[in-house]
Amino acid sequence: MIGDRWTVLILRDAFFGVRRFDDFQKDLKISRNVLTERLTMLVEQGIFSTKLYQERPPRFEYRLTDKGRDLYDVLVTMWRWGDKWNPPADSFRRTLVHVDCGSETLGVTRCEDCNGDLNTRNTRVQPPLAMVLERRARAET
Repeated sequence: MIGDRWTVLILRDAFFGVRRFDDFQKDLKISRNVLTERLTMLVEQGIFSTKLYQERPPRFEYRLTDKGRDLYDVLVTMWRWGDKWNPPADSFRRTLVHVDCGSETLGVTRCEDCNGDLNTRNTRVQPPLAMVLERRARAET
């Protein structure tokens, strides 16, 4: 659902407060037909809902649903990765601010139980993938 560049950028803009077709189109400089396709797909997948804001001609706002808002962690993680490995020019840099305390934050993923940072070194998938188990078995022989 979010596997292409335009969909990720549309979601990013939605998290930044963009809701209207013309505003997405203006900010992203995306063709109208591609934007229509992506917004239609996001609505069909339940990531956006629509709300009529003008009747003649009919115009809609695109609002994130609960399912869409659950993508926030994914986008923040991608944002953090991009800033680290392909930092924007200072004039384009945006920061994530925690409204409750006013501090700039990185949006770190944390364990729900102990509040520790999560990364590839301190997490594992259970049960492991079959190919991982096979590799471990070969390494032990």
